[in-house]
Amino acid sequence: MIKFVVTFCWCLIFTFAASAQQKKAVFIILDGIPADVIEKVETPVLDMIAAQGGYTHAYQGGTKDGYNQSPTISAVGYNHVLTGTWSNKHNVWDNDIKAPNYHYWNIFRIAETTNPALSTAIFSSWTDNRTKLIGENLAEAGGIDIDYTYDGLELDTVRFPHTKDRKFMFDIDEQISTEAGRYILDKGPDLSWVYLEFTDDMGHMYGDSPEFTDAVRKADAQVGRIWNALQQRMKTYGEEWMIVITTDHGRDAQTGKNHGGQSARERNAWVVTNIKPLNKHFSQPAVVDIAPSILRFMNVVVPSAVQEEMDGAPFIGKLSIANLAATRNGKNATLTWTPVDADGKVEVWITTTNNFETGGNDKYLQIGTTQTKNGRFTFQLPDKTDYCKILVKGSYNMMNVWLVEKDYINKKRTRPFGRPY
Repeated sequence: MIKFVVTFCWCLIFTFAASAQQKKAVFIILDGIPADVIEKVETPVLDMIAAQGGYTHAYQGGTKDGYNQSPTISAVGYNHVLTGTWSNKHNVWDNDIKAPNYHYWNIFRIAETTNPALSTAIFSSWTDNRTKLIGENLAEAGGIDIDYTYDGLELDTVRFPHTKDRKFMFDIDEQISTEAGRYILDKGPDLSWVYLEFTDDMGHMYGDSPEFTDAVRKADAQVGRIWNALQQRMKTYGEEWMIVITTDHGRDAQTGKNHGGQSARERNAWVVTNIKPLNKHFSQPAVVDIAPSILRFMNVVVPSAVQEEMDGAPFIGKLSIANLAATRNGKNATLTWTPVDADGKVEVWITTTNNFETGGNDKYLQIGTTQTKNGRFTFQLPDKTDYCKILVKGSYNMMNVWLVEKDYINKKRTRPFGRPY
């Protein structure tokens, strides 16, 4: 009887583990499409996905004129999505990707470190997305190994001659989306990233134009290949899939050809997902909210030190607070936030060090508690400090914010704009 009970218990454990691993996710970045364009162009696939979950405006670029303001540039925007942090932390300021700070873990490192059994895949035209942003196999980036990669096609100038009209990028995106659909259908990796570039190329060449809107329609059809694969997996294997589609930046309002600055249209991104229910925060998210949302969906427990540094908040599940901000008035600081699921209390913790950015630890001091619903907390700052890192911990999530002198950030933001691509 005891043997039967033990065997039965192990069966339950394995059954539960197998069930827990059925939650899979794929996120797609369609390059350089502002929200106003995605809303006026026919995108039947994105519409179908949004009908199941939701569509919303989101923002790129950090807080305008704030300590975490970030350029609206491609690689910068990708890394916001990957790490759930802004440039003041992950240290990617342009497409050169010279010195990314890998102490701020990306979503693949979090997933693979937390659960090495999870399978991962990347489909991308830029090898830099894998080799530099994720830092595959680099010791300083955690030495992670992506299980399946399909990239580097932009380096094959024989198969894809680099013509001035940039149409070869459409052919590459066709290959990438086709392979992503095939591999996801066949293998069902737990976490995948798909990157498609052609829309941004047409934006740079033609600005707001029929050529650009046609590229958006083509990208929608390419997303359809991946969406069809997910639907087939869900039907055949009973898996639960989350898909998130977003963009890395908008475009300038004058011509639609450029980006990199902080105009409303350059910052105006968007998010499409199939998941329900979405919490109230989905009405005004940032792109840094995507990683924590996917990780929550997949039931990945983020290491506490990493989670404390993430700038995003999940837009699925219960949420205590969102939109945390801090202002300074002499020796006093005031925190404000949006209460979401406002039951319970929040704890406020502070530190005057930032050892985390160099691989160290910060010692936090709890300075008080207040009701979540209050949405506000005032405290006295430590003497003689130009830097204060603040954590607000609620029942369902935590958020962080910095209070810094302008000179502190000016030293870090050495290349605030970089190249337009």
